[in-house]
Amino acid sequence: MSYFVHPLGVCESTLVGAGTRIWAFAHVLPKAQIGVDCNICDHVFIENDVVLGDRVTVKCGVQLWDGIRLGHDVFVGPNATFTNDRFPRSKQYPQVFLPTIVETGASIGANATILPGLTVGQHAMVGAGAVVTRSVPPYAIVTGNPARIVGYVTSEQAHQEQTSQLLDKSQFDTQATRSQVSGVFLKEFPCFQDMRGSLTVGHFGQEVPFVPKRYFMVFDVPSKDVRGEHAHRVCEQFLVCVRGSLRVVVDDGHARQEFELSHSRQGLFLPAMVWASQYAYTQDAVLLVFASHGYDADDYIRSYHDFITLVRAKAPVA
Repeated sequence: MSYFVHPLGVCESTLVGAGTRIWAFAHVLPKAQIGVDCNICDHVFIENDVVLGDRVTVKCGVQLWDGIRLGHDVFVGPNATFTNDRFPRSKQYPQVFLPTIVETGASIGANATILPGLTVGQHAMVGAGAVVTRSVPPYAIVTGNPARIVGYVTSEQAHQEQTSQLLDKSQFDTQATRSQVSGVFLKEFPCFQDMRGSLTVGHFGQEVPFVPKRYFMVFDVPSKDVRGEHAHRVCEQFLVCVRGSLRVVVDDGHARQEFELSHSRQGLFLPAMVWASQYAYTQDAVLLVFASHGYDADDYIRSYHDFITLVRAKAPVA
């Protein structure tokens, strides 16, 4: 046997990968599938219709019910709770249990509760004690009851670096701050002030690298909600927060960075094939978006998996 089962553990399945360890008082039913190098800790119960990828860690006191799918490198903290029936009744079973998917690299904090039929996106983080009632986007950090997005993984350092760069300037200038994400830049426009008020100005085709065909405005967004969460195949966009503030996370499939838009003198350029999400809208936030093309539903890429697939397909072969 290429995997380890503690003398006080019970593993009825033979579909267990090499190097996996199943510890005391854990119980794995016959049809469960467990990948290589997993760590199944004490007092874990794994039902039949459960699939675990490779290098999954399931800490003590977790039950994985029929319909649960954990991707590679998933971490499940102690006493996290999964569910698979929205309306459970004793001795009454649904025809099909709702699948719950935790994608590659995601982490579920201790005592978190995941409602059935949801997806926790790749590399997302669910905070300890969170109650997840809606699917979690890739890389999002969620906390609370009900769980809300409070940040994005790997973006906070970049956000701090961007803020530091801006604070170091004695005044706004017309230079663009280049992003770690290909093609993305933050533009600082000049501001002219006198007793009559303030004016800021930019030129399409110059500071903004396209002449817009369309604009739209986003406002009255509840702070708990996230906008965007898509990429465009062809269309380019330029974002200006004309009131309030919000955060924008951009991702080209290789690098990710977060920007805070908090002044009407700032504009963020998003080229085609960049995944973007906006969140943390203040109550008074108004986002003005200029687009290089008219609306075309086929130009949208709304699945992050599809986006990554397209990025990899376009990557040059070494």
